Amino acid sequence: MPSTTTIESPYTPEQIKVWFRGLLTIAWADGHFDEEEKSVITSMTQEEFAPNLDFFDALEPIAPKDLAAVLGQQTEAAENFLRTAVMVALADGVYSTEEDQKLHSFCTALGLENQVLDSVRATLYDLTETAPVQPSDDEHGLEPLKPAREWLDQLEVKDPRLARFICKMVPSQCPFERDVTLFKKKIVHIPPMCKLNPLYDQLVGLRFRALSYLADDCAEDVTPYL
Repeated sequence: MPSTTTIESPYTPEQIKVWFRGLLTIAWADGHFDEEEKSVITSMTQEEFAPNLDFFDALEPIAPKDLAAVLGQQTEAAENFLRTAVMVALADGVYSTEEDQKLHSFCTALGLENQVLDSVRATLYDLTETAPVQPSDDEHGLEPLKPAREWLDQLEVKDPRLARFICKMVPSQCPFERDVTLFKKKIVHIPPMCKLNPLYDQLVGLRFRALSYLADDCAEDVTPYL
């Protein structure tokens, strides 16, 4: 159960409200969540992540302009939101075109540079190949995803509600590889997420920072997230 320790968040309740709406907009962007799953996520968010905030009864996807109206343009809150949104998009190991489009629309509305998102785009899932597009090194031998890795690693966890959300969204360990079968015939082989997602280490690092923040700064029991 969350601790009763009072932590002063740098974000207002209204900012947290649109922040969560933005993250769920990304999570539902590719249409892989049915109505029952959406209900479960909404309930989990309301009961576990922010039980004292009374706006989740109207929780629904948010338009980019409405997000920017609250978080502002070129602000620290806007950039940290975009970092968490990228993490949510990558959390299941499949970065889809729909998620990419939503992220770029948020990025534009928030007045942020999109060069990092352009490098993340190199991990887009190729449905025709049933595998992500693996970025290759450029002619100078530089790692094309290095800017994205460094940018994501700069995310500091400063709010217990967001920390709990991260701990739930990011798996505690790399999911096992598996085969998807239909009528006893293998349709596709899915490798472990740590191999599928070239930014997996950034997800793990963020989850660790969120756990440490809850345990050390908020004095919460993080056992349920382990």
